[in-house]
Amino acid sequence: MRLILASTSPARLSVLRGAGIEPACFAPEVDEDAEVRTREAELGRALTAPELTEYLGRLKAEDVVRRYGDEIAALGGGLVLGGDSMFLLGNEVLGKPHMPEIALERSKQHRGRTGVLHSGHWVIDCSGGSSPAPEVAELPAVGGVDTATVTLAADVTDGELARYVATGEPLKLAGGFAIDGLAGAFIEKIEGAPSCVMGLSLPELRRLVRDLGHDYTALWSGGSPLA
Repeated sequence: MRLILASTSPARLSVLRGAGIEPACFAPEVDEDAEVRTREAELGRALTAPELTEYLGRLKAEDVVRRYGDEIAALGGGLVLGGDSMFLLGNEVLGKPHMPEIALERSKQHRGRTGVLHSGHWVIDCSGGSSPAPEVAELPAVGGVDTATVTLAADVTDGELARYVATGEPLKLAGGFAIDGLAGAFIEKIEGAPSCVMGLSLPELRRLVRDLGHDYTALWSGGSPLA
């Protein structure tokens, strides 16, 4: 069974490879702001953070299926996974900081506090092998959100945070920290799946794969021992 990742995120790719899964990767092209505005107008309300991450994951997966249907069919089909993550500190959503000064300010806000990381997932079953592009809406699909909390140590100094930001590691990370990177020593506690904090929850992926009627271990690069 092939997993197709609707993302070029190094963090998500690293999580999957560490779990024995070597996905094919395709970059989605989604105007997230416009799509979210349209969806919220339809609903007549703002999307919650969990709803938003799952919705964006769905848009990414569907976009890849539509635009890369022939390539996916040539691979023999598979399961297409889209995902998105959002970090909340209090009621404030902290996306990717991009700028060093923003990353430093957010890290100081997080110090000694616990933030919540939502990781949304959407999996589309293209395992039939035929080009799915004309019938994306008719393909089996499931979605779900996993949540974890991250506590930053209260005694991390301004100097440590400034040196961390200067490495550039946190600039493209939701929340501004990588638990598997240089910031690992600053993170005091995680509640929930560690992979969820990295943007792709392996327990949630396993559940979704099973919900679609497949054996999760069949995604392992060496094949399922039960196959």
